[in-house]
Amino acid sequence: MKKTIGHRGVDPKGETTYKKTTSSALKGAIQLGITHTVGSLSQKAERDVLMQDFYVVESIFFPSEGSNLTPAHHHGDFRFKTYAPIAFRYFRELFGIRPDDYLYSLCNDPLIELSNPGASGSIFYVTSDDEFIIKTVQHKEAEFLQKLLPGYFMNLNQNKRTLLPKFYGLYCVQAGGKNIRIVVMNNLLPCSVPMHLKYDLKGSTCKRRASPKEREKRVPTFKDLDFIQDMPEGIQLEPDNYNALSKTIQRDCLLLQSFKIMDYSLLVGIHNVDQACRERAGVVEGGGSEGAVTPDHRRPQAQKALYSTAMESIQGEAKGKGALETEDQWGGIPARNSKGERILVYIGIIDILQSYRFIKKIEHSWKALVHDGDTVSVHRPGFYAERFQRFMCNTVFKKARKFIKLQLFQRGIVHPKMTIQSSVTHSHVDPKTFVHLPNTNEDIFEKDNLRNISVFFVHTMKVSFVTNSLQNTFFYVPQKKGLK
Repeated sequence: MKKTIGHRGVDPKGETTYKKTTSSALKGAIQLGITHTVGSLSQKAERDVLMQDFYVVESIFFPSEGSNLTPAHHHGDFRFKTYAPIAFRYFRELFGIRPDDYLYSLCNDPLIELSNPGASGSIFYVTSDDEFIIKTVQHKEAEFLQKLLPGYFMNLNQNKRTLLPKFYGLYCVQAGGKNIRIVVMNNLLPCSVPMHLKYDLKGSTCKRRASPKEREKRVPTFKDLDFIQDMPEGIQLEPDNYNALSKTIQRDCLLLQSFKIMDYSLLVGIHNVDQACRERAGVVEGGGSEGAVTPDHRRPQAQKALYSTAMESIQGEAKGKGALETEDQWGGIPARNSKGERILVYIGIIDILQSYRFIKKIEHSWKALVHDGDTVSVHRPGFYAERFQRFMCNTVFKKARKFIKLQLFQRGIVHPKMTIQSSVTHSHVDPKTFVHLPNTNEDIFEKDNLRNISVFFVHTMKVSFVTNSLQNTFFYVPQKKGLK
């Protein structure tokens, strides 16, 4: 039986369709169209972007038997439209994407359809090199993006440090009397880095919990109430990263509010580094286990696009195309969970093509009659931005305890040039010999938390520092005469 979600469906043969066009035909049309448009664009001289460039639409017809301009193909006849080609060429250049790299990523190998597209009714494709996401969008969304382009252009020129989607192209495939609009964006969650947890967060609590059907998936996409329940202590970030992320979210929310955009989400993917190590060790020792989440051992490729990783998005430092050497360089933001495990966080703001139009105002008014108006996801842009920012910066992400050396320096105990390095792990420590360091989250040193205590030593001084499993910090001074 044919199943449909929005325009996305499944034909009797089991193949995904969109507006009755099969996924294989759509992928073929996309690759043929982009190959042609990028090739023809390379023949045009580079110049500054003009206001009229944002409203240009180029069209080319692809008959199945081919023509003087297009090759023959085994798909049905279709027409391919390219929106604002000069403007999007500038965007790609801004992110360091060369035409040949863009063409190679999108058209050299078959596009991969994502098996977990979500409830939007869209189809998602990812390129084989993990670089780009192609998403089908509705007419209103494509129209809104066109209107957004001049402001988007201005924002990118002012600031490349943003969590907003990076749009690289907007196209339309006309087939079977239907218009199928697609947008090419940066890929937030690389397939080569296994995600142990995924969240779609809005800052709303009204019915924001993953459905039973969603929870049956291997890696479900959880929601706000799930996050509050699963991670009540939030994601612990280093102070510098927390401050950079908070500023980036604040700036992005202000921009979205200015365009009257609402109902967007923060997509959060979490790769648990310690769990991945345990899984690899289990696979090696046990020869593999049924049902285990096996990490992809392929080393993630360096992304061609600049400012596209999570770390670059909040720091604004493009790493270029250098080789990746460690997990910390996989583009995720290093953090810790409540267990103290090392995690890499991949984030980005998604679904920004929803403006607070009349239909959304009606939707909010209706939901406000049934639920608390301030908890529903659809809300006026100003309130939505403030609630979103508050939830992300206070509930989802937390500033980890200050670095030990900084705290001691502020108390005049440690000179800034002294080094603190990790040392041996002690399993038996007498809590009575330690003095609690102030300004930490907990004031009680519990004996039950004396497992896996990390000891630090300050050279040239007889001072040891320990951190228990709750991230509490203590220091031990065996020779007080060493401190002045």
